[in-house]
Amino acid sequence: MDFILESKDLADYLMPIDTLIDFNHPLVRAKILEIEGKAITLEERARLAFEIARDDIQHSFDDHPTDEIAISASDTLASCEGICFAKAHLLAALLRGMGIPTGFCYQRVMKKDTPASGFALHGLNAIYLSHEKGWFRVDPRGNNAKVKTTFNMEQEDLAYSIRPGLGEIDYPTIYVRPLPSVVKAMEQSPNSEALFDNRPENI
Repeated sequence: MDFILESKDLADYLMPIDTLIDFNHPLVRAKILEIEGKAITLEERARLAFEIARDDIQHSFDDHPTDEIAISASDTLASCEGICFAKAHLLAALLRGMGIPTGFCYQRVMKKDTPASGFALHGLNAIYLSHEKGWFRVDPRGNNAKVKTTFNMEQEDLAYSIRPGLGEIDYPTIYVRPLPSVVKAMEQSPNSEALFDNRPENI
């Protein structure tokens, strides 16, 4: 895919964002120090951060319903639970806090594998480790019986294979900050069941 950068300034993909991508929060800083203590290279640190967001945070739609919607990176880390957007917020905070440019990407997917079930956005991340490698996407959604994702710089290994013929869309833009419509849906949903239905359908 040919990506479209919301900003051509890499520094924009390193910034904290309000209280969402709060990599200066003590909980997030502690996790960053843990990662830096275990991994030396930027690639190793990015991979470990991805695995933490993917594996240590339970996905709220995978038999882990909750009445507390984690939105910020720190809240997601504290609760060890969140949907794809929350996991993407956490991964971005961990990586940006280690000086690794990270953005936000979105896909339009079917809610329950049929067009009749409706559509919703799915959130993931794009990472920039070097000029040679350029940007590549990773999906920290979390594995289950149907989803298996890995950290792969050479070939994308994402949660969903997009089917344009069924109305699904793979958006090429790498955003500096999470979409306001996504954050609003999370803020206005009283629980994960409501959030399943309240997610935006498209960009």
